[in-house]
Amino acid sequence: MLCETDVVGLVQGLSRRRLRQWVQSGWVLPAQSERGASFSEIDVARARLILHLQRDMKIGPDAVPLVLSLMDQVYGLRQELRRLARAVEAQPDTVKQAILRSAGGG
Repeated sequence: MLCETDVVGLVQGLSRRRLRQWVQSGWVLPAQSERGASFSEIDVARARLILHLQRDMKIGPDAVPLVLSLMDQVYGLRQELRRLARAVEAQPDTVKQAILRSAGGG
């Protein structure tokens, strides 16, 4: 886990003030411990994404929550798809073929 100083050091162009605003807005969700906020690598990636959205893509603060929500949904769906693919792969070949035919892929 990383502290606030670590995150600011890893994300070029990010200030402590801005990171704190994002945490307060719920855009970045660090774990809380006795020593304060603890950031994960996912939090660092999210901070980079938010900075890119605002600085490079000129996405306004009102639209950022929508973009983040959509990104979270895509990420969740990708995880679910991987889980389903593993479940299908674990089936006998006849079952896999039936699933693929039913899904229109074979």
